[in-house]
Amino acid sequence: MSGAGRVLRVAVLYWAVVFALGFVLGTFRVLWIAPALGLLPATALELPVMLAASWIASGWLLRHFGLRTGGEALAAGLLAFVLLMAAECALAAVLASQSPAQWLAGLAAPHAALGLAGQVVFALLPWWRVRAGPAQGDPD
Repeated sequence: MSGAGRVLRVAVLYWAVVFALGFVLGTFRVLWIAPALGLLPATALELPVMLAASWIASGWLLRHFGLRTGGEALAAGLLAFVLLMAAECALAAVLASQSPAQWLAGLAAPHAALGLAGQVVFALLPWWRVRAGPAQGDPD
């Protein structure tokens, strides 16, 4: 498989794994946690779980598909981020009847800005993992 093919595969799988978990956790956050605690605390509780899952998924995918350079890892993370933003916008349209402009404007709300910051970290984690090198206990 070519380098570009591996980057694309890592990006799609990274997005899919993290998005699936986020969809499940987001359902709990919106339906049960946010009504009890508020949107910002609910997002703050969900974020470390999502980032930990992103860390694990990115490391496994990078190792499995042999992405070793910072450029490949950054490309995979940024492509996964684009997929994530497109999926979030589509969900806002389907579930909340929001236009793309409304969804984008909503990112200024404190809870949404915190979530967006986490999504930016999600995008950068593959690059960070490659730059940091294998962690102790990571299988080679």
